Amino acid sequence: MGRAASLPIRVPVGEGSHRWTSRTAQRRVLLVVHNVTSAGRLQDLLPLFHDDFRVQLLVTSTGSSAFQGGIREVLADWELPELPWEQALSTPVDLAISASFGGELAALKGRLSVLSHGVGYTKRLAEPGAGSREPGAGSREPGAGSREPGAGSREPGAGSREPGAGSREPGAGSREPTFGLSSEWLLADGMPFVDGLVLSHPEQVERLTRACPAAVPAAVLAGDPCFDRMLAARPYRDRYRRALGVRRGQRLVVVNSTWNPEGLFGNGGIGGDGSGGGGGGGQDILPGLLPRLAAELPADDYGLAAVLHPNIWYGHGPGQIRAWLDRARRGGLALVDPVHAWRQALLAADLVLGDFGAVSYYASALGTPVLLAADGQERLDPEAPLAAFVRHAPRLDPYGPLRPQVEGLLAGHRPAADPAEFITSAPGRSAMLLRRHFYRLMDLPEPAGPASLEPLPLPPYAPPRRTTPLRVRARVRGVDVEIERATEHPYDASGDTHLAVHEDTRDPGVLESAEVITRDGAPDDPRFRSPELWTAEVLHRHPHCAAAAYVTGPDTCTVRTRAHGLFRLSATAGGDADPAAYASSLYAWLTQGGTVGGEDGGPDGTTLRVHTATGVHQVTVAPLAEP
Repeated sequence: MGRAASLPIRVPVGEGSHRWTSRTAQRRVLLVVHNVTSAGRLQDLLPLFHDDFRVQLLVTSTGSSAFQGGIREVLADWELPELPWEQALSTPVDLAISASFGGELAALKGRLSVLSHGVGYTKRLAEPGAGSREPGAGSREPGAGSREPGAGSREPGAGSREPGAGSREPGAGSREPTFGLSSEWLLADGMPFVDGLVLSHPEQVERLTRACPAAVPAAVLAGDPCFDRMLAARPYRDRYRRALGVRRGQRLVVVNSTWNPEGLFGNGGIGGDGSGGGGGGGQDILPGLLPRLAAELPADDYGLAAVLHPNIWYGHGPGQIRAWLDRARRGGLALVDPVHAWRQALLAADLVLGDFGAVSYYASALGTPVLLAADGQERLDPEAPLAAFVRHAPRLDPYGPLRPQVEGLLAGHRPAADPAEFITSAPGRSAMLLRRHFYRLMDLPEPAGPASLEPLPLPPYAPPRRTTPLRVRARVRGVDVEIERATEHPYDASGDTHLAVHEDTRDPGVLESAEVITRDGAPDDPRFRSPELWTAEVLHRHPHCAAAAYVTGPDTCTVRTRAHGLFRLSATAGGDADPAAYASSLYAWLTQGGTVGGEDGGPDGTTLRVHTATGVHQVTVAPLAEP
């Protein structure tokens, strides 16, 4: 996809715009988008200009990133006047804000502030990549956006740090430049072209001082708006879990990968020796890892979700990602929107299986255990706190049993006293500091009201749809049924086994060997007429099937058994498991001689106690009359 716009706009800027503009703003703010990742950070900042009639917001896309997918959709959501890049370079503005160094930023006609789109600046790059500014290009016209002496300087005392902070290993320095903190990225014609370099922690100022002293006067400590939005949203963790279909007591494992071959989603990932060393010489473990997670982590004990870097998502295409992960998705993996919902998934997680990307570090800062599957040390500035985190984080053994590794880390994890120590030096204060910085660069008094960020939105309810056949083990003792379901035989479980298959399985042939066939949907879906009629149809079509279960809600289902008739299952207030698990429990209980309304229950039904690793779920089994 090409650049975001091609024809110059005429309102509210452009040739003759004064003839058509209803309001003449005192200041123009240009948001400079490099790719979807940087757009996400800029979107965090939009509320800082809300309700200010003096400010006109504009947006442009540099067209310099190799990752152009998704930009059109993001900019369409913003609904701001969009300038083609050529017009943006020739249009005077009072402030330009970028969350990347891509494009000829030095050529913009106005004051320029640049933020990181990750956890500070952590990656090593030999030189500005293709599509960024040419050496010496883009020097601004005399006076265009020139910086006043001291403009953009940080708050008094902002750069102080206690001795030893940063946890650098002895001798860990590197002469290779760090993206965003070196002269290769910060100087044009030997002079700084950034009026405000927004940093989130003093350790970044220290690295900047060593790498590019000329740019230090532009450094501004203003916190991390991305992390602040997560901190503010922590009380709503349970809602985010519910949106992903995670039930009470389940543990959510979020698989995360940054982009490039050394990431978990890359061809390299973990070295051939299982050391997590990364690099193209390792074996490609991802195709087998995700199905194994679904197979080895019991379905009622764990939820699985994947958060992939936008450069993966849009670089390969969402449809291709879904195609690659089809087997894992059918096994219960939820794919998370990498623009609008990744932070909510991170807050919902009990464990993150990740790599050296920013998401893993954010997870650790939230106190969540992280199991590294690729460390990418060669990609990181060894002096960055992220590199220290990667050096010491627990490593996944991709060839060993996965469940003991996950459970061991969950049981033994002890968050650091201050896990977010190097994420931000101003937690909860980025809105105030950033707005102060931006309005100072615009030479405009701040609005009277407090600065604030937008709350993270509540994602739609979108639980994963598991259609892979499940192998079920059950142990029955009276009205107590212990059950464990997985795509392969669960480890360390004894008891009777049966096969439960969703009617929409990819392999229809497996339905002929299923003891339990399931479906989920609205009870009044006209395509199936009713749960009672659908269950009768299933038993008629599949002679081997002993029970058909139609899940009608988050805690209810209708079950027809070939030998015992029709029942309605409903969990009591304390129950919170998949109703399909209740159906399998009922089937196992009936095959062991249970009788609804017999000695195990009253004339109106029976209450089963279904045991999963997440707890005990009381389920009422009531007979239903034939329609």
